[in-house]
Amino acid sequence: MSAAPNDVTTSGLNNPEIRNYTLNFGPQHPAAHGVLRLILEMDGEVVRRADPHIGLLHRGTEKLAESKPFNQSVPYMDRLDYVSMMCNEHAYVRAIETLLGIEPPERAQWIRTMFDEITRIKNHLMWLGSNALDLGAMAVFLYAFREREELMDVYEAVSGARMHAAYYRPGGVYRDLPDQMSKYRESPWRKGKSLKRFNESREGSLLDFIEAFTQGFPARVDEYETLLTDNRIWKQRTVGIGVVTPEQAHDWGMSGPMLRGSGIAWDLRKTQPYARYDQVDFDVPVGKTGDCYDRYLVRVAEMRESNKIIQQCVKWLRANPGPVIVDNFKVAPPKREEMKDDMEALIHHFKLFSEGYGVPAGETYAAVEGPKGEFGVFLVSDGANKPFRLKVRAPGFAHLSSMDAIVKGHMLADVVAMIGTYDIVFGEIDR
Repeated sequence: MSAAPNDVTTSGLNNPEIRNYTLNFGPQHPAAHGVLRLILEMDGEVVRRADPHIGLLHRGTEKLAESKPFNQSVPYMDRLDYVSMMCNEHAYVRAIETLLGIEPPERAQWIRTMFDEITRIKNHLMWLGSNALDLGAMAVFLYAFREREELMDVYEAVSGARMHAAYYRPGGVYRDLPDQMSKYRESPWRKGKSLKRFNESREGSLLDFIEAFTQGFPARVDEYETLLTDNRIWKQRTVGIGVVTPEQAHDWGMSGPMLRGSGIAWDLRKTQPYARYDQVDFDVPVGKTGDCYDRYLVRVAEMRESNKIIQQCVKWLRANPGPVIVDNFKVAPPKREEMKDDMEALIHHFKLFSEGYGVPAGETYAAVEGPKGEFGVFLVSDGANKPFRLKVRAPGFAHLSSMDAIVKGHMLADVVAMIGTYDIVFGEIDR
């Protein structure tokens, strides 16, 4: 005799002995934001315990950096948080500069300030698009990447690379801002297509292009907010979800939007200024309740503030030409013109890129306010040409550690919202 449908239900889903089960979330889950494996102990749809497992991406960045000259490890920093590239470089080169006792030229400091904020906007656009996609909003992803693509072109204009720039160098930056912005060229497969509209803002210098971007960007942020901020589905998925109290934020060592979303106005750009943040005007957005919605609002407001900082940097850089790297062959390569006529300069060039330079013995910690929070580098030198010890303080590692405490008691779908709001990139966590 076959069982009635309600017998199946009674013996299965409603049976308390069968409701508790363990669920593997990832490591290739589309909402895992990297190779994250979460082991979730579930009571039906409710999470009772979340155990993050890392180690699936481990690339040994810190040990690799200890085996190479100081200047050869700058590109490794790009590959940690590979959405916040130049901010990572900034912390590393600041640590080296502290031990060497050198100060980059004024123009280099302003360029670093500007590109830190360009990087912040790039990071938040990636976060906004991917987080919205995780929670079911498709259009925002396309909108956000429209602007992100323009900032990718800015990266490429100064460094030659769209992502892993290696643009910051101990003592300054790789080169000055180019006088001409690259333009779109006609595709051989789509001949006759007008590119005039796409190249309108590319007729001048890089600074002209960046200034045009900053003038139009606030209206683009308005578009994102039109799609999300008062959207009832978005608010249902984020309001009251993943509340982090100020005490929890302190206990877990949170920083960046995770900390400020809980109402704590801590920002290294204000409290421990570096580069030229003490000379620009901006506000530090903070949340009230510490939920996913507050952290969304904080990041959106941060993009607006970053836009203001970039505009101030553009104004200063237009009016103040000058060198962008120290004139010291020990840490900076000679100019090409000098190498053509000076054999000593040529030798310095080869020795710099092959052997590097010795850094005085000592230790230091240099931190920047990265897009995800405090990104720091603890550097120990024994006087050799490579670090004796290098330790990275990655914000995502501290945030992911709190996963169990924050999502306990939430539904399975809320775990996706929390992973998204952490803004996780596994290169810096699983370093």
